[in-house]
Amino acid sequence: MKTTLLLASAFLATAVSTLPAAEALNPKNPDRNIQSGVPEGKIVSGVFAESQIFPGTKRDYSVYVPAQYSPEKPAALMVFMDGGGYAKKDGAFRVPVVFDNLIHQKTMPVTVAVFVSPGTIPANRPGAKDRSNRSFEYDSLGDRYARFLTEEFLPVALKGLNVSAAPQQRAVCGISSGGICAFTVAWEKPEQFGKVLSHIGSFANIRGGWAYPGLVRKSKPAPRPLKVYLQEGKDDLDNLFGNWPIGNEDLATALKFAGYEHQFVLTDGGHSGVWGGDQPPNALRWLWSDQLK
Repeated sequence: MKTTLLLASAFLATAVSTLPAAEALNPKNPDRNIQSGVPEGKIVSGVFAESQIFPGTKRDYSVYVPAQYSPEKPAALMVFMDGGGYAKKDGAFRVPVVFDNLIHQKTMPVTVAVFVSPGTIPANRPGAKDRSNRSFEYDSLGDRYARFLTEEFLPVALKGLNVSAAPQQRAVCGISSGGICAFTVAWEKPEQFGKVLSHIGSFANIRGGWAYPGLVRKSKPAPRPLKVYLQEGKDDLDNLFGNWPIGNEDLATALKFAGYEHQFVLTDGGHSGVWGGDQPPNALRWLWSDQLK
């Protein structure tokens, strides 16, 4: 496997940057820590249980509104699948803290964040456990989850907020199966979401996800208007569904071939948010750089 990764990395020399372990796990990164004098956004939480697209499911969610938000001006939007992990201020990603810092620095636009968990189907008898709907929602190809977001969920989560409708001002993000889900949402609804951030995305054959490199290549010479950032760990999974590092590198080469604006960062580490957790400040600056005035 190491030989395969070295060959693939050499082939992608212009697209791949490899981070040493010490840098990838640097807890002192100031953008990931609460800073004195930086205004803190507000977070409100709720439960969504009214889906007709995923009937019988319920899910927790929270919405971050930056201190700089004004109802008079549409804010940018970023939606995070597996949102609970991204929303933790002391977790691997610390998105509310990173947003506070980068918005204050004016290195990303004023952006509302929506953190949404995968659906669960409540148990129907005492002592039974709720059933997760995560793989069906996240790993499946097609527009079902994208329609759930745009038609059902976001109108409720964003009620009362002034959020831009421009796809260049709207991003999706996720980790593992949530990473391929984020790509699927933008792929299916590029008129709604123009930016993708994927951490250790499961571009593997769980529910057909390894088809994406071929689909991306076939989109040339008219690629979708998407800007994509992929982070992958060089020691990620290798199992009956596929090889995660090779799957991500294959997608990155396809994006390059078809002319998509993208970055691919190959870090140390495996199937964990720890290694991608240092990436959000850099990824967000790059992702939103075209929206700064």
